[in-house]
Amino acid sequence: MNPVFHRLAGAAALALILAGCAAGAKTSNIVTYDFGSPARPIVASAAAGAIPAIVVTDVTGNAAFDSERMYYRLNYADPLQARPYANSRWSTTPLQLLTQRFKSRVGQAGLKVLSATDASTGVPLLRIDVDDFTHTFDSTSASYGEVVLRASLFNGRILTDQRTFTRKVTALTADAGGGARALAEATDAVAADMIGWLGTAQQRKQ
Repeated sequence: MNPVFHRLAGAAALALILAGCAAGAKTSNIVTYDFGSPARPIVASAAAGAIPAIVVTDVTGNAAFDSERMYYRLNYADPLQARPYANSRWSTTPLQLLTQRFKSRVGQAGLKVLSATDASTGVPLLRIDVDDFTHTFDSTSASYGEVVLRASLFNGRILTDQRTFTRKVTALTADAGGGARALAEATDAVAADMIGWLGTAQQRKQ
């Protein structure tokens, strides 16, 4: 049989399983996920010495990440299509989850996290824009959670530095739960990378 047909048939079968399209599925069966507790604690960072206090604005990004839906992508079948899980959701929007996690991790690293209204003049401001936050399948059995974001550090209205961060974490299971765990770990890894960058970015400015 044509190998292309096999590949497409496999993709279609996996999509049906992941989407939870079984007849009679009810909204009461929806499972919700959040990031849980961090896999590893963050120790006090050198960034705390360079930046005693910082404003972390709410994370922004694609409108798809501003709803509770969980998305997956079949790279081997149609990499241009992001598909929502039918019976799995985030507990709140990914943008809100990321905002909460980044503020928490920055605070754990020893920096004082302020709101824009509480900050005085001269306090650095961190803006984060998310480009990707998806459970991605390279095959029917191999997948990963990927977080891609752009972090911008401002001093007043002046852009001090900007960097793009990317992290991929292999999903241990080919389902929404596996994707959620992989994305949570990728988020913590990006947070650690970003905190390390904050210290070096501020040191270069001084």
